[in-house]
Amino acid sequence: MAGVEDPRLAGSRNPGFSNVLRLHGRRLALATLLLDACKGMPVLWLSLWLGLPPWAQGMVGLAVLLGHSYPPWYRFRGGKAVASAFGVMLVLTPWVALCCALLWAVLAWRVRTAAVASLASAGLAPLASVWLAPDYVIVVMAFTVLVLARHMLNIQRLRRGGEQGL
Repeated sequence: MAGVEDPRLAGSRNPGFSNVLRLHGRRLALATLLLDACKGMPVLWLSLWLGLPPWAQGMVGLAVLLGHSYPPWYRFRGGKAVASAFGVMLVLTPWVALCCALLWAVLAWRVRTAAVASLASAGLAPLASVWLAPDYVIVVMAFTVLVLARHMLNIQRLRRGGEQGL
């Protein structure tokens, strides 16, 4: 799309922010982050406009994350759902999303490893939702489980000391 190599064919072979940052720099990485975060917002806003209960809004959000993580047109090999989860939570639980984004930014800056920042932020999300968005705790937990599951290889590499930095 931007006249550069497909990130699914190079680096970590993941289409997300971190791989695009390593392969193509900040500008395309930020565009990737923005598009991944915003792609599900229209259907989430529709769920709010329709007055769906929080659990149903969460199911819409989970569908967005599953579609991002397992797109059939890419042989079910999608992203790790961090940016998409941020976008979903920005609509449904904005204060939780902002807390997680702040933690992600601080850890990414200090530790220089996106996986550490992503895993810690995913872990914070259900805890923050207990206080900031109690109606959404269960769905935020589901988002967290998906993000953690999508990071299993990263967790293994972190344990071995082989995870690539930003």
